[in-house]
Amino acid sequence: MNLSVQFGTLMMMLLSGIGMGIAFDSYRVVSNRLHIGRLLIPILDLLYWLAATIIVFRVLMANNDGEVRIYIFIGLLIGIGFYFWLFSSTVIAFVVWLIETIRKLIRFLVRCFELLVIKPMLILYKLVRVLLGFALAISLFILKLTGQLLRPFWLLLAWMIRPAVRPLWRAIEPYWKKIDIAGRFIRIRTSCIALWKRWFGED
Repeated sequence: MNLSVQFGTLMMMLLSGIGMGIAFDSYRVVSNRLHIGRLLIPILDLLYWLAATIIVFRVLMANNDGEVRIYIFIGLLIGIGFYFWLFSSTVIAFVVWLIETIRKLIRFLVRCFELLVIKPMLILYKLVRVLLGFALAISLFILKLTGQLLRPFWLLLAWMIRPAVRPLWRAIEPYWKKIDIAGRFIRIRTSCIALWKRWFGED
């Protein structure tokens, strides 16, 4: 292995040490901010060191075919020490700022979704309820008024056809009682009133 390859490998190990320091500080800040349980910390530490080892080995394979020399560990230690001496506090501050920015962005997006989607849908729902209630009330009023206006004509018609209907009624009365139309009508009316109160009553 010539000197240029050794120097290049040393520089890559130095950069790998800096990268390991950045990854460690980022992982530590994120785990603290997310309040990861203590039981998971050893597992995450193991995963961190496993990933770091694999990455360093791949860098070695790319630079000197995986040969392990003493200067490799020296380069890693220099890179890690250099990072914690100069850049650690800056990286921690940046990661904290990035996490808070992401949180604020998520809260902003959720708020926009509530204002632009959820609240208009609720307002539309309430408006439809009011319009349906108003239309139903107007319809019932018109039906009631029409019934009152037509009541004299119905009474006159009933008086005129009573002699012809009475024999027919005597013939179908037993079947009418079995069907119980009046009882069914009362039950349907009660169900409609209960449904009206549930939909259009006070919340």
